Amino acid sequence: MRIGHGYDVHRLVPKRKLILGGVEIQHHLGLLGHSDADVLTHAVMDALLGAAALGDIGRHFPDCDAKYSGISSMLLLGHVMELLRKEGYQVGNLDVTVIAQQPKLLPHIPQMRQNLSKQMGVPTSHINVKATTEEGLGFSGKEEGIAAHAVVLLSPLLPEG
Repeated sequence: MRIGHGYDVHRLVPKRKLILGGVEIQHHLGLLGHSDADVLTHAVMDALLGAAALGDIGRHFPDCDAKYSGISSMLLLGHVMELLRKEGYQVGNLDVTVIAQQPKLLPHIPQMRQNLSKQMGVPTSHINVKATTEEGLGFSGKEEGIAAHAVVLLSPLLPEG
């Protein structure tokens, strides 16, 4: 068994989409980044890569590479899952915490779980997404950015048949 932890943060700015867990959420601010800046999915990818000792998303998808400009983080997650399968790993479970003062994320969590489930090939029952605020404290509490933490458990692939 291998455990991985991922953390990511992106700044909130006007005139950008807010995408979390592959869900576009209506909000007056969006996340700034080279890709779609899906901070939740970035934390998940870093947890997966870390558990398999494969580096981080900056190594695999550098922000200096134009081919990743504006790309969907869900597509990148699919690539990470291919890497894990090649290395002989499968996901046991995933737990993600998003830290955001606004907007309220509870209504969007079921779709986030579905999106992650589909891209990762893991039952939705093995994926948990939760959200919290920092009670107005820090950069997320002041609505300057959104952060996410992810923890994942990997195990060796089971033989088919």
